[in-house]
Amino acid sequence: MRRTYTNQEFGALGERFAAAYLRKLGYKILEKNYKNTLGEIDIIARAGGEIVFIEVKTRSARPYLSGKYSVDKRKQHHIMRTASAYTEFTGCTLQPRFDVIEIEIDRSAGRLVDINHIKNAFSQTSAYAPF
Repeated sequence: MRRTYTNQEFGALGERFAAAYLRKLGYKILEKNYKNTLGEIDIIARAGGEIVFIEVKTRSARPYLSGKYSVDKRKQHHIMRTASAYTEFTGCTLQPRFDVIEIEIDRSAGRLVDINHIKNAFSQTSAYAPF
C-alpha cells in the first residue's frame, strides 16, 4: 500500500529504524529527540563506556546526496553545545562520541532500504571544547 509521509513523519520513521538498529547492537537508548535551549539531539545512547550523541539523517531510496553532508560545521557545533549541556545537567562523566546514522527508506512503502552508521563522524577539536 502506498502512503504519503509528511517530512516530519518520514524523519520520525527514520529515527525509529535507527533506534531499533542501535538496540540490536546492544546500545542503551537514553533519550530520543532530546531538546534544550541550545538545540536538539535525535538519539542519545550508551555504548560501553561512551555516551553517544547521534544525528539521524533520513533520505528517500537512492538519494542524490548522502545525509552526512547535511551535518555541516554549524550543525555539529549545535549538537556539541547541546550535548555539553546534557552531560552537565545529568552529571554524566562518560566519554562522548558523535555519530551520524544515515537511513535510506523507500518513501512510498515506508520500507527500510539501507543503514549507514558513521561512528565518530565529527569531534570537538577546539581548545574551547565543551567537553
